[in-house]
Amino acid sequence: MREMKDSGIVWIGNIPYDWDVMRIKNVAWLKGRIGWDGLKAEEFQDDGPYLITGTDFENGHVNWDTCVHITSERYAEDELLHIKEGDLLITKDGTIGKLAIVKNCPNKVSLNSGVMIIRNDSEFKYDNKYMYYVLMSSVFTEWFESEQKPGSTIRHLYQHQFSEFKFPFPSIDEQKVIAHFLDSKCAAIDEAISRQKKAIEKLEEYKNSIIQHAVTKGLDSLVDFKHSGISKIGLIPEHWRVVAIKRICSMQSGNNLTSLDILDEGMYPVYGGNGKRGYYNDYTNCGEHVLIGRQGALAGNVHYVDEMFWATDHAVVVYGTPLVTMKYLYYMFIGMNLNQYAYETAAQPGLAVGKIRSLVMCVPSNIDEQKEITLFLDEKCKKIEESVFRSKAIIKKLEEYKKSLIYNAVTGKIDCRSL
Repeated sequence: MREMKDSGIVWIGNIPYDWDVMRIKNVAWLKGRIGWDGLKAEEFQDDGPYLITGTDFENGHVNWDTCVHITSERYAEDELLHIKEGDLLITKDGTIGKLAIVKNCPNKVSLNSGVMIIRNDSEFKYDNKYMYYVLMSSVFTEWFESEQKPGSTIRHLYQHQFSEFKFPFPSIDEQKVIAHFLDSKCAAIDEAISRQKKAIEKLEEYKNSIIQHAVTKGLDSLVDFKHSGISKIGLIPEHWRVVAIKRICSMQSGNNLTSLDILDEGMYPVYGGNGKRGYYNDYTNCGEHVLIGRQGALAGNVHYVDEMFWATDHAVVVYGTPLVTMKYLYYMFIGMNLNQYAYETAAQPGLAVGKIRSLVMCVPSNIDEQKEITLFLDEKCKKIEESVFRSKAIIKKLEEYKKSLIYNAVTGKIDCRSL
């Protein structure tokens, strides 16, 4: 059993007796860009010096294929932000704390304003991968949260604050042992998580295929079929109708509501393109409705709601008619894969109400047949969703275990030298 001592820092706790606690400014050189003289997207080029942003971070490294390029003049503006092989990078705006170690560095690389360099450039040498795991751990995240002002909605990792970040500092040899141990363990955990995510993808694909088949072919394979006249659908049951969406339902955009208006608790749930977002003390709709996301990456997402609720302007609210049940509409819209009809804008993809209304789909004329299909899909989808839920629960446990393992390793609570 190792002899331990109090680190003096709550989120670090006890550390081995022969370890130190260091400020990052004493062991590393830090540098982040603050703004950039009005750099615009129109300046990006197909070639030239590389420019790294946080969106280029992928599995702890920089994906050079996704980096944009800048002019040599822009690159030369600040030599201190020229990237070197082995630099550790951390995002300081937006999603705080994403990490990447620079490998296979091209000849000329600079840094965009949302990222900071952590360079091993002092007499106190450290293992870069050990520092990577320290910053991935709750030692960093809990420190960062402690630095945030109460009620602050804008979050930044300021360089002057980060320079005071304290972390456990064992000998360089033990840092390498810890990094090697975590590389091996985390790779195994990540592989297990990847398998679960692939299982979820397959389940979702299976679910969508069942829905798409049911709302275009029905449940009885022995009925006579006819061509729908729609190339993406092909044959449909002979007694089904091909109709424009605007003939079987009506729709309109939801109502504006700022994020500040949305509450953690309230009388009525608030729905947007991504489902439930919070609560508000008023409602716009009551009863069965289908909601379709109309902006950004969520354009085309479909949700079924059966309660009093407020719909934001990020959602299209679908109202039913006697010609079709609302739950059938829900499955029909999923089967149509609406996100393929989203249009691109300078800011983000969008899905116009008019575009959805103009689409054509096949529908059983008989309401009882619609209900039969709905009941079938309810049962099938419930079983698939239960499997998805189990996989997500496994992923959550694996991520919690990984987080705990990293914390215990970088704080010396487990002795990686003996493992």
